[in-house]
Amino acid sequence: MRIAFVSANRENMPDAVIPLGLLYVMAACPDRHEKVLLDLCFEADPLAFLEQRLADFRPDLVAVGLRNIQNADYTGTATNLEYYRDLLRTVRRVTTAPIAVGGGGFSVMPAELMQDLRPDYGVSGEGERAFPQLVDALERADPDLDAIESLYRLDDGQVVHSPRRGPFLVLDDLAVPDRTLVDPRYYDDAAIDSVQTKRGCPLKCEYCTYPKIEGVRGRLRDPTRVAREFALVREAHAGVRHVFIVDSVFNLPVRHAKDVCRALIEHGNELPWTCYANPLGFDGELAGLMRQAHCVGMEIGSDSGSDEVLARLRKGFTVDEIRRIRDISRGAGLKDCHSFILGTEGESLDDVQRTLDFVADLEPYAAILLVWVDDREAIDAAYARRRRRLRDEIHEVVRRRAADQRRWVVPPLGIHFSERQFRLLRRAGCQGPLWQHLDLAAG
Repeated sequence: MRIAFVSANRENMPDAVIPLGLLYVMAACPDRHEKVLLDLCFEADPLAFLEQRLADFRPDLVAVGLRNIQNADYTGTATNLEYYRDLLRTVRRVTTAPIAVGGGGFSVMPAELMQDLRPDYGVSGEGERAFPQLVDALERADPDLDAIESLYRLDDGQVVHSPRRGPFLVLDDLAVPDRTLVDPRYYDDAAIDSVQTKRGCPLKCEYCTYPKIEGVRGRLRDPTRVAREFALVREAHAGVRHVFIVDSVFNLPVRHAKDVCRALIEHGNELPWTCYANPLGFDGELAGLMRQAHCVGMEIGSDSGSDEVLARLRKGFTVDEIRRIRDISRGAGLKDCHSFILGTEGESLDDVQRTLDFVADLEPYAAILLVWVDDREAIDAAYARRRRRLRDEIHEVVRRRAADQRRWVVPPLGIHFSERQFRLLRRAGCQGPLWQHLDLAAG
């Protein structure tokens, strides 16, 4: 079978992110199939590019990875649904091959997106087992589609869903993604690649979609395999100068995080890396190991400066623990970048002010201030209007407070977050996540 894998993501603010999930699914699909990756990220006219490449390849199946529903550059100003609709219409014009969609964006609201986008099939959650099952079924004259786990399809216009039946995947059994397929333009400026050390998140943060996408049980990779993948990253593309660990939270469970660091140290890793971190389960020993393993900083999901809001969001930690991780990271020489989400459900303008007071007092290396955007806004116009009114009020408050803060990054307002600024930093040789270079940006 000839399968075209389409990476639909086009976000590159602040940096383009390699389609790691789609690469995993491609690697899981047996080599007897002819596979091609069509990455739309850097194309000036992505739909014309897609139309031409599909016409040349003549696929039997088109697999489309949908990374996000809202735009992924943190500005919170647009959804991707109309673009996705145009993309699927383009595929339909070129080929009669069935279309299967998947990815994190699809997995957040699969039934709704099946109705809206009208693909032939959709795979929710992990696709490394379900997608090859679908391919096998389509090769048969009389496929048993109901036996394919986590599969969505349309039957007489109605969405039909096969529930997940098998256990979650064992990550060490998965084929390693082929990074030679990655467009080298991903590394021209940012020089960042991505590695995953685990999947699944047992935390219960009220808003988070990671458990829905990856499951609630953490599944850990062998730390030695992780260290070897760091080496493979550099072998595949000489332009890689930084690795971002894309786990929902790197430091949980803490024992595994420490073992990964020890494996990186043992294998002589010299690639700088960053990760997502959580104030829970973070101690001085881990911070020291991370630094020895060439970690340079962490993006910490602190979310709020109010204990009441943190409790409502079911974060499991308090503002005192946010201060503690700041102190530990600073003592170990790790740059701390804290993200705060303003305007979540039930949050008042007074709560927003308390968070801004807390951030000013915390004085982290960097603080990214976001206003909450719910994926439901893409499909519920009335809800979206109400949320936009609240965001406008919050933006006005933040604009006043951020005016004299050199280390606050406010993407929706363009504060320390603009294409021009990023171009200048890259031209100056700054690599890795750009929040690390706020000293230069502020200068």
